Amino acid sequence: MRAYAFRENELIINNSSPLNLTAMPILPREPDVYPLDLLDHPTPAVDSVTKWWGLYTLSRREKELMRRLHHEEIAFCAPLILRRKRSSTGRVRQSYIPLFASYVFLFGDNEQRVRALQTNCVSSVLPISDADQLVNDLRQIRRLIESKAPFTPEARLETGERVRIRSGPMMDIEGIVIQRRGQSRLLVAVEFLQQGASVLLDDCDVEPLD
Repeated sequence: MRAYAFRENELIINNSSPLNLTAMPILPREPDVYPLDLLDHPTPAVDSVTKWWGLYTLSRREKELMRRLHHEEIAFCAPLILRRKRSSTGRVRQSYIPLFASYVFLFGDNEQRVRALQTNCVSSVLPISDADQLVNDLRQIRRLIESKAPFTPEARLETGERVRIRSGPMMDIEGIVIQRRGQSRLLVAVEFLQQGASVLLDDCDVEPLD
């Protein structure tokens, strides 16, 4: 029999002790980017009326805000990740949670920004000074999630060698090499938030960046 332990959104298998777990059904994943091709479009010019905004939400109101924006057809992005948590009875509860707590990124004009504020889910609106960097970072985080590679959320950034993955499902993703418990990991970040996620580099072919 296999025993299971959990770290954040990772499922770790341990063959040493028996434990019988029953997984609870996963609630349907809600859209975490709208429209689906939002991050594929070129960033608008600086003087465009359509801009990126960082919405800092009230506590635990990210998904409600995302539902409201989706209903009103206002473009947004807020990456969701799968979390597995074991209850005291041994059942595994699975749900999708925001990778970046309290943050939703809105892409729209000033009127759409005001409509977002009227949802009563937003604490403050933060201007995005480098939209190109934000979109590139969000693209990379989205590809990391879609690769299905086990990863760990990172609450802060660290210095290290910048590299690019050269092959596989994460090809061309860039990040910083960091060390965790004797392991090399690639930290992929959203610079605006100074947060990100990291994956093991053991099986990745990387090249250094200048």
